[in-house]
Amino acid sequence: MSSLPMRPVAVDPSCEGADGDRPLSPRGWRVTLVGLHVVFVLLLGIAVATIVLSPIEGSRAVLLAALGVLALAYVVLGAPALGSRDARRAQAYLLVMVLAFGVLAWVEPSLLFLLFLGYTHVWFLVGSLRQGILWTLALALASTLGPLIAWTQGNEPLSGPGQTLVGLTFSIVMGIWISRVLEQSQQRAELIRELERTRAELADLHHAQGMAAERERLAREVHDTLAQGYTSIVVLAQTAAAALPPDASGVAERLALIEEVARENLAEARAMVAAFSPVALDSATLVEALQRLVDRFGRETGLATRLDTAALGEGAPELSRSEEVVLLRGAQEALANVRRHASATAVVLRIGRVGSGESAQVSVHVEDDGVGFDPDGADGVGLAGLRGRAEEVGGAVDVVSAPGRGTRVTVRVPAR
Repeated sequence: MSSLPMRPVAVDPSCEGADGDRPLSPRGWRVTLVGLHVVFVLLLGIAVATIVLSPIEGSRAVLLAALGVLALAYVVLGAPALGSRDARRAQAYLLVMVLAFGVLAWVEPSLLFLLFLGYTHVWFLVGSLRQGILWTLALALASTLGPLIAWTQGNEPLSGPGQTLVGLTFSIVMGIWISRVLEQSQQRAELIRELERTRAELADLHHAQGMAAERERLAREVHDTLAQGYTSIVVLAQTAAAALPPDASGVAERLALIEEVARENLAEARAMVAAFSPVALDSATLVEALQRLVDRFGRETGLATRLDTAALGEGAPELSRSEEVVLLRGAQEALANVRRHASATAVVLRIGRVGSGESAQVSVHVEDDGVGFDPDGADGVGLAGLRGRAEEVGGAVDVVSAPGRGTRVTVRVPAR
């Protein structure tokens, strides 16, 4: 038997609805199910005892058969429908229940105290208020028809059908009230979600304002300290170069390099504060920025340094600016560590692309032939900051090294 989704009027059983609301917790729903099963067994037992022990006018065999069919339908259809929200099982059980109550009311109206059970099952199994009302009317009609005919023949007091109609009215009012309560609960849940979204937006706004304020403070600090210092270095380098004799070409080249480095670092510091992106990427691709970085590093250190793009394939990698920044910063940090610690003679910087689709990645490797180190025993501030920056864009940083065997730093980011 196939299963159709069903959202009962009385509760949303055992799992979240489409909007995430849950009028009853899983534990509360399990307790409710146990209560329904217990009440069903108790009332059915009372009905069987009434048939067996009390004097009745109708056929005991017919009544016991009707109760047996009702019990079997509950075990096979009703109880599973309560637990699985199977609409077809629910509809089949309700149909059997209406027919069983019709038989009970026709043969022995005194057993209609079981309507308490029937009306409850209706509202726990239907998927809408309209269905609940229709099934309640069907159950009431089946339970009233026999006593009403008996009343017209003078065999049944009018109180029997009257009690059934009172139960019908109470059941419909109860179902409407529960539906309204659940509707209000859903409205409150939506209001809470809206408030949470608003609070998150305000938190983001405050965070952005805080970042802007911090950026302004850093801008003032850079202007008053770093910018002035780098400017002084540029001026001093130019002054020293102007005072050199014509044959001091080697010193002039070093002074020009000092001036170039000072200018680039001054622009870098200002760009970091203004837009949090490196100047090297403003008018160049990532590969071009890495090539300039490698060229300058080789000139500054005198090491054999090269950029390998063979694993990149054709075309530039499709990366966001933040992802490009992570890769460029990774290369800068790794080269700075080579300069300070590696005592290397050669450095290779590789950029490549691996994987495809959602698993595609672009990576930058910086590998040297230096003294190496134990990665487990040393994790400087620079590498820790680089790892944090990479994790922000879904990337990662790996360091492979050993004493006397060089070092390889790999920075990976996802590629679209």
